[in-house]
Amino acid sequence: MRTRQQGVAIVLAIGVVALAALVAAAIMVSQSTWARQLELSAEHVQARSVLQAGADWARAILNDDRRVSNVDHLGEPWALRLPPMPVENGELVGQIEDQQGAFNVNNLVSDGKVNVAQLAHFRRLLSILDLPDALAYTLVDWIDDDSLPQPQGGAEDAYYLALDPPYLSANRPLIDVAELALVSGFDAGVRARLQPYVTALPGFTAVNVNTATPQVLAAVIEGLDIGGAQALVAQRDRAYYRDRDDFSKRLPRGVAAAAGDIGVSSDYFVATLRVTIGGAQARGKALLARTGSGWPVVLWRKYL
Repeated sequence: MRTRQQGVAIVLAIGVVALAALVAAAIMVSQSTWARQLELSAEHVQARSVLQAGADWARAILNDDRRVSNVDHLGEPWALRLPPMPVENGELVGQIEDQQGAFNVNNLVSDGKVNVAQLAHFRRLLSILDLPDALAYTLVDWIDDDSLPQPQGGAEDAYYLALDPPYLSANRPLIDVAELALVSGFDAGVRARLQPYVTALPGFTAVNVNTATPQVLAAVIEGLDIGGAQALVAQRDRAYYRDRDDFSKRLPRGVAAAAGDIGVSSDYFVATLRVTIGGAQARGKALLARTGSGWPVVLWRKYL
């Protein structure tokens, strides 16, 4: 009997030891995981801090560029992709893109009312991209300050309130083109097609002919077809346009651009940055505006 009890005790002891070993292993794994999470969290915080420093780098580049010249073109330092820049335990990669090479959708409305000339430009852009003409009118209704739908197929509060979930039209300029996702007709496919050619900037902006795509040039210059726009882009690749007169002289015969629609300089740029620190990565964008003679200001920033 005693021998049997001793055997049971030994088995129980072995079981207790095994259980203790399992608990100890679990604690060690938990502590290791927790420590790694803390490490990754610290690395992520550090990566986000480097993103902010990257935006300051972009601001410095644009500030120096404005001091050197009032003409902006794709041969300048700001337009070159930043090679991987080493930072502590990682690297920073970034690029700056001119936003005035794109069509500013906020040009569609001036003082709360539709800008007929800019509406015609946007409709031409939609046609060039094989997108529905009705998109121009739903976007006008999203931005203008009234509640009357455009007769050509617009959409105002009544349309959006019938959705699930319901919401109201903005009745204000867009802050970011990402807001197009809320506008009737601008599904993911439409937004992807438009993305390289549109932007959302505060106030009215002219298109920079030194950075615009052929599609945007053909949209904002009445009578200019894609072939003519491509020829103009090829010419500027050899020698950028120094002023509006220089550009106008190279337009095809019989084609003229409205002075307010085009320019050769830009005030708005987007800096896109990616930071890798150890096992953490952070990506972000910032819209930068050059105003006056001071450093460019950050209008918005977001993490991707």
